[in-house]
Amino acid sequence: MTGPHPRCRRTLAIPLGMAVATAMAFLPGATASATGLSGTAAVSPGAVGDALTSAAADGTALSYVVNVRAGHGPSAQVKKAIGKAGGTIVTSYDQIGVIVVHSSNPDFARTIRKVRGVESAGNTRNAPLPAQSTTDEGTPKALSSAQMAAARTAAAAGQDPLESLQWDLPAIKADKAHEKSLGSSRVTVAVIDTGVDDTHPDLAPNFDRAASVNCVTGKPDTADGAWRPSAEESPHGTHVAGEIAAAKNGVGMTGVAPGVKVAGIKVATTAGYFYTEAVVCGFVWAATHGVDVTNNSYYTDPWYFNCTDDPDQKALVDAVTRASRYAEKRGVVNVAAAGNENYDLAADEITDPVSPNDGTPSDRVVDPSECFDIPTQLPGVVTVAATGAKGIKSSFSNHGLGVIDVAAPGGDSTAYQTPAPPATSGLILGTLPGGKWGYMAGTSMASPHVAAVAALIKSTHPYAPPALVKALLYAEADATPCTDPYDINGDGKVDAVCEGSKNRNGFYGWGTVDALDAVTK
Repeated sequence: MTGPHPRCRRTLAIPLGMAVATAMAFLPGATASATGLSGTAAVSPGAVGDALTSAAADGTALSYVVNVRAGHGPSAQVKKAIGKAGGTIVTSYDQIGVIVVHSSNPDFARTIRKVRGVESAGNTRNAPLPAQSTTDEGTPKALSSAQMAAARTAAAAGQDPLESLQWDLPAIKADKAHEKSLGSSRVTVAVIDTGVDDTHPDLAPNFDRAASVNCVTGKPDTADGAWRPSAEESPHGTHVAGEIAAAKNGVGMTGVAPGVKVAGIKVATTAGYFYTEAVVCGFVWAATHGVDVTNNSYYTDPWYFNCTDDPDQKALVDAVTRASRYAEKRGVVNVAAAGNENYDLAADEITDPVSPNDGTPSDRVVDPSECFDIPTQLPGVVTVAATGAKGIKSSFSNHGLGVIDVAAPGGDSTAYQTPAPPATSGLILGTLPGGKWGYMAGTSMASPHVAAVAALIKSTHPYAPPALVKALLYAEADATPCTDPYDINGDGKVDAVCEGSKNRNGFYGWGTVDALDAVTK
């Protein structure tokens, strides 16, 4: 099946007052443009390693991952071969056997794959370093002073000023959970994303600087504030961080787990690309810096689905798999968004028209059981679908029996799911850089709700390993039966098919997460 294809990764960023019009672009069967990068040559799907961009052919450096046996670092033979093939080692994650390399040799990956000791290797991007900028789409609009004043008037006793706009909190019983516990300051959720503005008054009280870093190049940058987004960069990560842990401090909004710590692990380029080397760096950093939960509201560029029968794409799957598994072995629960294309991720085939998104994409038909959205479809990762204000699957949310683990509020157009007053928008309120607040929607917004509930479980059960935290997350979720028929826009046509039982199905997985159970059971 095919669906709409917004340029942004995991979010539908919809300006306030334009929610209905903008959400229409993401309905089943609708289309949206995917802005590519200028100056890159066309590549045929499944053969990018053998036909790199003209930029690489002209001597412009591209980035690669070279995967070797974990635990011992690259051998002298592999190091020598990398240099001989025209590569420069940027960094090496010896504990998982992933080497980040830059090379201007268009045959680098094909050459290095023949070297003894190399298990897989591939280019992580098609655009020259650094990636060229593209135009942001759907930047969220901050709440106006009048809207904030109206929200303060509507706030009940004990609520933060903007909490009356947050229909998503009672949807998962987070408001009731807060009467029992706000979560433990000993628990940290890392937002692997576009960066977090830790100076925001709702985030500063709970920000964990020691667990924050900039991983954009694939190598940790620990300079103070390196994790923050610039004015030109997406507010996505800051919004996600607020959903998780905006402090209950009488300022602005309230996070699902307002007593836990939140860290920023910046992995997105200025243009908004999440490349493999940065994602690997993010997971390894989380694993080694006391992080309990990671939130991953993105897919790893440039391929929406990475097919393991392609040597380059296989190398990307190998690298991110190693990193996410390493993090879990070190005690981290990894949570990821399912995506916004209304795809059935359990289907026999899906048409992917947007890959590679930093080159020249063309339609390719993939088998999602062999071609993976990473980290979303990786083993051990909690995969999250989105629901709207009426508690049913959001119009855009991906789904799939056996793929979706749980569901949580991600917002939807008020034309389909209107919240109860005093909330006025069907989207999700979050923090924005510069001390502002605004609305966004997408599975990007659903995933942090689940990451926050996992943090509340970890707060209640501080010694629980990731397997137990996930088991409790699923067991405590409120079983949500299939929406059948699912005709979200009321035009008489079924927009998606839900398979499975009440207790586990393709729309909601094990159910809608329950924050109250997380702090009481």
